[in-house]
Amino acid sequence: MYEKEEHRLIRSTVREFAEQEIQPLVRELDGKEEFSYELTRKMGEIGLFGIVTPTEYGGQGMDYLSYIIAVEELARVDGSQAATVAAHNSLGIGPLAKFGTEAQKQKYIPPLCTGNGLWAFGLTEPEAGSDSRGSKTTARIVDGQWVINGSKIFITNGSTDITLGATVQAVSGEVDGKKEFSTIIVNKDTPGFTARTMKDKMMWRASNTSELYFDDCTVPEDHLLGSRGEGSKIMLKTLDDGRLSIAAMGLGCAQGAYELAVTYAQARKQFGKPIAKFQAIAFKIADMATKLELGRNLLYKACWLKQNHQPFEMYSAMAKLYCSEIAKEVTDEAVQIHGGYGLMKEYDIERFYRDQRLLQIGEGTSEIQRLVISRYLLG
Repeated sequence: MYEKEEHRLIRSTVREFAEQEIQPLVRELDGKEEFSYELTRKMGEIGLFGIVTPTEYGGQGMDYLSYIIAVEELARVDGSQAATVAAHNSLGIGPLAKFGTEAQKQKYIPPLCTGNGLWAFGLTEPEAGSDSRGSKTTARIVDGQWVINGSKIFITNGSTDITLGATVQAVSGEVDGKKEFSTIIVNKDTPGFTARTMKDKMMWRASNTSELYFDDCTVPEDHLLGSRGEGSKIMLKTLDDGRLSIAAMGLGCAQGAYELAVTYAQARKQFGKPIAKFQAIAFKIADMATKLELGRNLLYKACWLKQNHQPFEMYSAMAKLYCSEIAKEVTDEAVQIHGGYGLMKEYDIERFYRDQRLLQIGEGTSEIQRLVISRYLLG
């Protein structure tokens, strides 16, 4: 219903790329916990960065469903590469394109649409996760410049060699006894700004996750993104869009796990016949396929609403919640179908099982999604 010919072309193009370029490297990159600059460059070459960004800023100018399908197809093969693309487009380019001045857009966005530059979004802090208003990073005006102090954690794309900077939310003052939040553009080479790669992750081991530190980090006053005091608004709008890409990662992860389970069930023989012939296994596969169909329809509906300028925020939260939850359920059943082999790194399903776990946490936990949904429903 929602998918058109151009969407099917995107799907086939990205699927072919993922299978031919990413799949052969997945196990090695995961094992070494290594970010791939080569794959990032190649993903840029086929237009996966800036995919929904207007062409006047170097983007592809495609609709949001095209972007979501691309992320879905990447996640079907490798969650790490999907995370790089999703975070860069939704959290990196997204706020710059939506809230930046014309000068900021012209300066920052074109290099971010090539695969040769990445951008991060600094929101989460050691003591401010779901409670983003608990942020302690501060920014104050001194002699016409912002002076930033504090830190961020779990920031995707924040410390690669091609990271060009980050958009940072900080407490910029106090209004009527409440914290005022603003978002500020910080270039990578700004004195007082350092980024450190976080290692020993369970999941998305080939994506870049970082800690960001600001020690009297000083940037020009015109590096403010949006208006002063709009930080929370910018954050919430960014997360509304970002939830769709995380939902796509959940859907793609579940699709990949489902396909692995079907292939294994048809090949594995017990008691003289493929285990797919046993009702216990066949029913698991039927349930997986049903969940995938429901998740895809919900996610694509949310994209359709966004593209047609209709309220989509509740459906975005629903899609993120449901698709991340079915990723958990489908990968778990896929491991069960694989039996003991599903616990071995030799089999891809082991990585899918690890990778799905972040999806119920990142960009708003499942608990926070339920809170968001209930507020739309109940006021």
